[in-house]
Amino acid sequence: MTELRKIAIVGSARIPFARGHTAYVEQTNLSLMATVLRGLAEKYDLRGTRIDEVMGGAVIGHSRDFNLTREALLDAGFSPRTPGTTMQIACGTSLQAALTLGAKIATGEIESGIAVGSDTVSDSPVVFGNKFQHRMINLSRARNLGERFKAFKGFSFGELTPVAPSVNEPRTGLSMGQHAELMAREWGITRQAQDALALASHQNATKAYDEGFHDDLLVPCAGLVRDNNVRADTTLDKMASMKPAFDKSSGHGTLTAANSTPLTDGASSVLLASEEWARERGLPVLAYLSMGAVAANDFAGGEGLLMAPTIAVSDMLTRAGLGFDDIDLFEIHEAFAAQVLCTLKAWNSPAYCKDVLGRNEVLGEIDPAKINIKGSSLAYGHPFAATGGRILGVTAKLLNTEAKQRALISVCTAGGQGVAALVERA
Repeated sequence: MTELRKIAIVGSARIPFARGHTAYVEQTNLSLMATVLRGLAEKYDLRGTRIDEVMGGAVIGHSRDFNLTREALLDAGFSPRTPGTTMQIACGTSLQAALTLGAKIATGEIESGIAVGSDTVSDSPVVFGNKFQHRMINLSRARNLGERFKAFKGFSFGELTPVAPSVNEPRTGLSMGQHAELMAREWGITRQAQDALALASHQNATKAYDEGFHDDLLVPCAGLVRDNNVRADTTLDKMASMKPAFDKSSGHGTLTAANSTPLTDGASSVLLASEEWARERGLPVLAYLSMGAVAANDFAGGEGLLMAPTIAVSDMLTRAGLGFDDIDLFEIHEAFAAQVLCTLKAWNSPAYCKDVLGRNEVLGEIDPAKINIKGSSLAYGHPFAATGGRILGVTAKLLNTEAKQRALISVCTAGGQGVAALVERA
């Protein structure tokens, strides 16, 4: 049996994240992904280099994005002999891509890989009903004027009404925010606690910028040089003035625009390799990707749309023989402040740990000083497929610069799934 090799995280690059319909309004998933890959190539002198595989994708995609990842890497200037694989697992896309590539590196199938993710709500596809789409297909196939007219026989202007872009869950018809409201209600998460967590995210992100932490991570794009969602001047009083965003009528809504991630555009990338590949090129090893897990739950049956990471983390720590006391840093994706707080409460609940996680003891509490110490998605924003790559890149750098030994990553996704990873200091 082949001995597993270490999975080296060489480094990362991302473009600044932008609130939807602002700086990247003219960009596409392809242009954003190509820009970040080009930046990564320049950072590590990889232009023209054959990478064994680039893997990633986007959540909001167009039919025109034919093998998005392959086209982006070609636009970025990598060797045409570099394969590109497009995949998607909602908000966990780029982290799952890193875990998949890491498994290939560990077994010796490949020596190098890049995990990438891109999303732009500013370029969401507008879809028309099937009847009008079929007319367009018939029109494209028409060989003469008569067949073109025939394609529009019986046409009515009602067919031109588009289907509005939506991220509602197909099985429930509810948005992610509405699901998070249900979770907050179930776990007794207050508006005040959510606002406090969101404020800490912005404060930590602002401090990270002031310290220059992001200077070598960001690739300018379309004139933007830093994330435009980070609020250095926000306060609890300002947050308290915001109206509920997802439960507007009951009088009990707790999720607002301040304690929820905004719709965001952006892209991220992470370079992974075997130690030998990195050493041959004189490239650094910041950290090692040591383990991962993906899990799902019955969210349509009431288990909580964004609670699956609790299962992924529990399963992963069991396999690793580790507990929370063995972890120095926690990077928990902040889709909503409520989601993070529900997750933390569940890990410390005897009933939940026994009934859902199958554990005889609770996983326990986590010191807040160990969680998202450079801020997270509430401050930076959340371009769905790009978030995992952003978090993995930050985690590797943190372990390298903070002299910490081990970090845990937890990312919730649409569809009742979760992706987790363990990263260790080089």
